[in-house]
Amino acid sequence: MAVFWVYILQSQTSGRFYCGQTDDLVRRLREHNDPHYQGSKTTKRFKGPWIVVWNRTCSTRAKAMELETHIKKRGIKRFLSGVGDGC
Repeated sequence: MAVFWVYILQSQTSGRFYCGQTDDLVRRLREHNDPHYQGSKTTKRFKGPWIVVWNRTCSTRAKAMELETHIKKRGIKRFLSGVGDGC
């Protein structure tokens, strides 16, 4: 059974946050920190290194996307201050 991750990254240089979802957290973090990978414009525009500051597993991609949307609508900083529910 597949596991999907919802994660929040923080730039070590700018302090900026980024929220996303993936089926492979280790690979995705490596991609965010790779200057040649073009998959995420936000993490390329704001310099890293990026570190994982929060993550949660979900049983389906639909649940992961729902949680990601909830976090982004609420605001990442506000979400982190009251660290919300997972899937």
